[in-house]
Amino acid sequence: MSKGTGYDVITYLADIGQDEDFEVARKKAEKLGAKKVYIEDLRKEFVQDFIWPAVQANAVYEDRYLLGTSIARPCIARRQVEIARKEGAEYISHGATGKGNDQIRFELSCYALYPEVKVIAPWRIPEFYNRFKGRIDLMEFAKKYDIPVPVTPKAPWSMDANLMHISYESGILENPKSHAPADLYLMTKSPKDSPDTSDELELEFQSGVPVKVTNTKDNTSKSSPLEIYSYLNEIGSKHGVGRIDIVENRFIGMKSRGIYETPGGTILLSAHLDIETFTMDKEVRRIKQGLSVRFSELVYNGFWYSPECDYVRHCIAKSQENVDGKVQLSVFKGQVYILGRESPKSLYNEDLVSMDVQGDYDPCDATGFIRINAVSLVHVIKKIHLSSH
Repeated sequence: MSKGTGYDVITYLADIGQDEDFEVARKKAEKLGAKKVYIEDLRKEFVQDFIWPAVQANAVYEDRYLLGTSIARPCIARRQVEIARKEGAEYISHGATGKGNDQIRFELSCYALYPEVKVIAPWRIPEFYNRFKGRIDLMEFAKKYDIPVPVTPKAPWSMDANLMHISYESGILENPKSHAPADLYLMTKSPKDSPDTSDELELEFQSGVPVKVTNTKDNTSKSSPLEIYSYLNEIGSKHGVGRIDIVENRFIGMKSRGIYETPGGTILLSAHLDIETFTMDKEVRRIKQGLSVRFSELVYNGFWYSPECDYVRHCIAKSQENVDGKVQLSVFKGQVYILGRESPKSLYNEDLVSMDVQGDYDPCDATGFIRINAVSLVHVIKKIHLSSH
């Protein structure tokens, strides 16, 4: 952008927990002609403002994807807009491709927060994408102009890393039948190579948000949001937790194959589901489950800053008011096993459910309950039976 276009370029790099040499990145930007370089540490706000609401929501897209990239984009975009406004920039640019979800997520976030901004998306400019047909062309260009890039012909796939996960796609992974190479995974150990002894953790929640994690074997304890999530990543990675290989439906209208590692998020999802069921009314949770699906779709599709997503987040937060308590779990060989739970706001009544205590429940009442529920069922089945003859 700075060579041959006439733009003054201010570069921005968000530290959201990826393994990166930020000083090398700064020097690279300066070498390429950046007028200014912003490198912003967003890890704390990424956890508190974006990952924690997703935990409260049990956010999962299409039953499997924990939204690690989707949740990061509005966090990155928010600071990008703040910098653009501060610098008086008329344009915002990004490197997302013209076929993926990220172009939508970045741009919808930017337009929501900075409506008058203009967006430059090189992968949608014919002069750019006709010159660079794909990653091979870009790699050759980078080599010619001595621009270091982390993609090589030996590892021809793209990856996106942050504190929450690493995703892998494109290149050889575009064939959905191709098995992922063993050396692809950078965040987690293979479960077969993980330790032969488990780690046992206790996770404490307040209003559906993790406030403390304790390893009950060695008494390691973490209580700040960033420390909690980082420690769960450490334990999950050690035991090979959180690997998935899926085909998903992109918002833009095509199916894509993605491989994800989300160790800490997978542990949190298991623990939060458990304490939520323990403390939340059945009918409230039924409604909340629907809101979780809607929230996940909105986030995946790039609508974090939309009025409807804001409304859904508030509803989900309201549902979490009594989701307090502790969950004990074991992490071992790629799996998370719930061991127990406790809460001062539990709706579990041991006397009521016990087979050995009569309590306030009269088993005879079940007869009427079953008969009432059978009225419609029997009527429908009789009608079906008659019509089939």
